[in-house]
Amino acid sequence: MADDTNGKDVVAEGNGEIEGVEKKLKYPYSVFFIISNEFCERFNYYGMRTILALYLTRKLLFSDDVATILYHSFTTLVYFICIIGAIIADSWWGKFNTILWLSLVYVSGSTVLTLGAVENWKMPAKTFTFIGLALIAIGSGGIKPCVAAFGGEQFRMPQQAKQLALFFSLFYFSINAGSLLSTFVTPILREMECLGMDSCFPFGFGLPAILMAVSIVIFVAGKFMYRILPIQGNMLVKVFKCIGEAISTKKKEKDTNPREHWLEYAEPRFGKKLVMETKILLNVLVLYIPLPIFWALFDQQGSRWTFQATRMDGDLGWFTIKPDQMQVINPFLILTFIPLYELLFYPLLSLIGIRRPLQKITLGGIFAGVAFILSMVVEIAIEPTYPVLPKAGWSQLRMYNARNCDYNLYVNLDIENKNFNLSSNTFASDLWVPINGDSQNFDFLLTALSPGCDSYNGQGKLESGKANSFLLSGSGPTPSITTFEDDPDKSRQGKPIVRILANVGETTKISLRTKNGIEYEDTRANMNQTDITSTTYDILIGGTVVSTGHPMKTGGVYVVLAHEKSANTYEASVATVTGANSVNMLWLTPQYVVMTLGEVMYSVTGLQFSYTQAPESMKSVIQGCWLLTVAVGNLIVTIIVGAQFFSSQVYEFLLFACLMFVDMIVFSWLGIRYKPIPLDEIKKAEEEEKALKDGKGSDPLEFRENN
Repeated sequence: MADDTNGKDVVAEGNGEIEGVEKKLKYPYSVFFIISNEFCERFNYYGMRTILALYLTRKLLFSDDVATILYHSFTTLVYFICIIGAIIADSWWGKFNTILWLSLVYVSGSTVLTLGAVENWKMPAKTFTFIGLALIAIGSGGIKPCVAAFGGEQFRMPQQAKQLALFFSLFYFSINAGSLLSTFVTPILREMECLGMDSCFPFGFGLPAILMAVSIVIFVAGKFMYRILPIQGNMLVKVFKCIGEAISTKKKEKDTNPREHWLEYAEPRFGKKLVMETKILLNVLVLYIPLPIFWALFDQQGSRWTFQATRMDGDLGWFTIKPDQMQVINPFLILTFIPLYELLFYPLLSLIGIRRPLQKITLGGIFAGVAFILSMVVEIAIEPTYPVLPKAGWSQLRMYNARNCDYNLYVNLDIENKNFNLSSNTFASDLWVPINGDSQNFDFLLTALSPGCDSYNGQGKLESGKANSFLLSGSGPTPSITTFEDDPDKSRQGKPIVRILANVGETTKISLRTKNGIEYEDTRANMNQTDITSTTYDILIGGTVVSTGHPMKTGGVYVVLAHEKSANTYEASVATVTGANSVNMLWLTPQYVVMTLGEVMYSVTGLQFSYTQAPESMKSVIQGCWLLTVAVGNLIVTIIVGAQFFSSQVYEFLLFACLMFVDMIVFSWLGIRYKPIPLDEIKKAEEEEKALKDGKGSDPLEFRENN
């Protein structure tokens, strides 16, 4: 028994065959291998990408701008390679082999990325990261256009149209389920302590890599059940050849053989059907011109919005949200919104006249712009919590008092307030001291306000672009001065920073204790800054509790000041150099919700519209062109961020929002001008070509004139 392309059985009986015996086609269970493969692959891709931006900044120590450029350059490469993957699959390897071989490249890239993140192995981390990301881009981009199409080939059309629709629903669900789970899990893994490191990016990258290896095993396991169709050539290549032929022939024949449409010059070589299909394709692709701007905004959820979350407070009391975990909102809402749109949102929109696909796409783009307006508002709220950092031509002055003496501090600097109160266990500061040249000396006077303490005249030095600090210590009547360079910047690890400045015995231990035990312990000899866990601390000196209940929160920069008040009696306090993140991370939720609302209307509606407007043979080309708009969108981000137009993130968010609104005005104008080409003209052209092949005409021109 064999199957033909019409879904009918050909039953062998004796020496003859009885054709046309209908049989209900079974659901191709092979697709469940493909769906499981897609779940694992998407877990790998989105899990890795969720923590990638923080890995680039916190471990590889790139700036936020450089990390953003690298992140979006990687995404751009992934989606550009989609086109190459489709051509390879359709022209040479076939979909099964393309998925298999490029998945091996994919898992090797994930493995290289994981190995490079193991600090103890002393690998060249940046080199391993770039190689790993390049291999992942080749693998992910190469298989992306093939998997869904390969799943669709398991069905026989049109008999299994309903089963095919169910497959795509399950396939889309598996994508978002993999994304949802990995986006939640990988930030937890990367924050663990492992392999002697205070964070565990190797686990964060390693688990997705394991899932990618599992996806290959699952995919290969289903081979004996797959329906593998022969290679038929790539339609995208044919389209480019058709366009090239039309342009070349028009240059030669435009005066001697004028045509109504420039593509018609390719008809003698490629036939009327392909020319008509290409006309329809280009007609749709004109609408694609504004589409990349949306993806420029959408994909910043993993870069700019994640960096925005790092400057906020994720403490909910019962649970602490990781900055990269905020991305979990998108796949969760996608799974929620898709059925709600059909049942509720679209009926409501129809009441106000929004019914046509192009109207919905426009509204989706407007939602994306509104989401960036919301992100701008949040940025305005959190900017006051940013640290004030020293700049060229300016210096910062801090003087810490770790003595059992109170002073009045006077400095002869060109600043508005030259007098400071400097009580015991406190500090005085001025964050904007103008500097002439690279450095500047200054005089200061400490007037003692406590009995038994002497006043002191001293001289200090401030350097341009640095935070210069001075520590008063010593147990005698005259203070001793220690100078050091301060760092008021917040931790790249997303933790509080503490520095201990203690005026105690050299071997006396100063400890920070939480309810779970000692978190950090040192002697006065070490004045370095250290990342610690965000929680409340008690201060112990020499094993004795000196002070309790000091909250040290994410983003804060703190100094523990301590001195010996009398024999074996100590005093301690915590001074805040830079305030903690105070705006709660949940304020990001509205922008994620609005962006996801826009995504469903923009992406889902856009693909559905494209598919309905494109002829059957061009649907894969439409898919490739759609993916190309994602690549261009990410490229736009790298250009804008690389140009560094603004020093404030507020204005950058505003720029993207304005670009989106202007973009939707252009799209609306194109939508109004858009006139679909009837698809039945293709059928007519196909019948004409078939008639020619059947001998009803020997010359294409003669046949057209007679019909």
